[in-house]
Amino acid sequence: MRAIVAEKHGGPEVLVPADLPDPVPGPGQLLVRVAAAGVNYIDTYHRTGRYETHPPFTPGVEVAGEVEAVGEGVTAFAPGDVVATADAIGGYAEKALVDQARAVPVPADVEPERAASVLLQGLTAHYLTHSTYAVQPGDTVLVHAAAGGMGLLLTQLVKLLGGRVIGTVSTPLKERVAREAGAEEVIGYEDFPRRVKDLTGGRGVPVVYDGVGAATFEGSLASLQPRGLLALYGAASGPVPPFDPIRLAGAGSLFLTRPTLAHYVSTSEELRTRAEDVFGWLAAGRLDVRVGERYPLAEARRAHEDLEARRTTGKLLLIP
Repeated sequence: MRAIVAEKHGGPEVLVPADLPDPVPGPGQLLVRVAAAGVNYIDTYHRTGRYETHPPFTPGVEVAGEVEAVGEGVTAFAPGDVVATADAIGGYAEKALVDQARAVPVPADVEPERAASVLLQGLTAHYLTHSTYAVQPGDTVLVHAAAGGMGLLLTQLVKLLGGRVIGTVSTPLKERVAREAGAEEVIGYEDFPRRVKDLTGGRGVPVVYDGVGAATFEGSLASLQPRGLLALYGAASGPVPPFDPIRLAGAGSLFLTRPTLAHYVSTSEELRTRAEDVFGWLAAGRLDVRVGERYPLAEARRAHEDLEARRTTGKLLLIP
């Protein structure tokens, strides 16, 4: 099969197309013929070694496709089923292995490519808006990178829950995309805490959803109202420097969390419940997924370059 291999940690240039033997499913595993693989920031963390990985390896955690074979002990799925996962083993490939406990069925009214475009970020947006900070009707929240794949989903889920979104973007095109997703106010990154305070009558917001990291961290804290929560779910601009927690007290008894998806889908039941919600909203037309770019599998390097240069809007997919 064709696959992408990272022979060492480094920049996008380490992603190289290769011919590999077809994987063989072990006990409890599915062999999935990949219809589409999502390109996500976590893949860049694996590529660079920020998250522990052991080269050579094939990156990619988010895929959707048809089950081609199953390993010993698999009872939940059979060949021919269409599944998706945010925990694939080697997803940047024509075929990938998936543990049955981390797979979810894709409904008949959701195409596999659409499933791959929404699952990881949809699950993340779900836990952020329903569990990390449960958005209440009338809440005004700040969503950074509002025109990116995550930002667009966060904006839509906040709206579904009755909230109001202030979104940050970097270009006029991204402003239009964010407004189309439902953001009432769209602002640039320059002096954004002052703009947020102006738009909230000087009070600030109860929650900031921040996947940018180092470049926005200080401003995100300054945008919160007393006892507000900064949900720092990513670090697209780099890691946040060491931070003295006593500052949270002086800024208004603030809360800071660094959540990750694994802890919010730690059981198969929780995973399926969140996935069913996301796919249900998608099938009902209540959630719109914008695919910003589709790349042939061999162009994984270009996909990573575009993602890290912030040249994209919406979701990026690799198509084997």
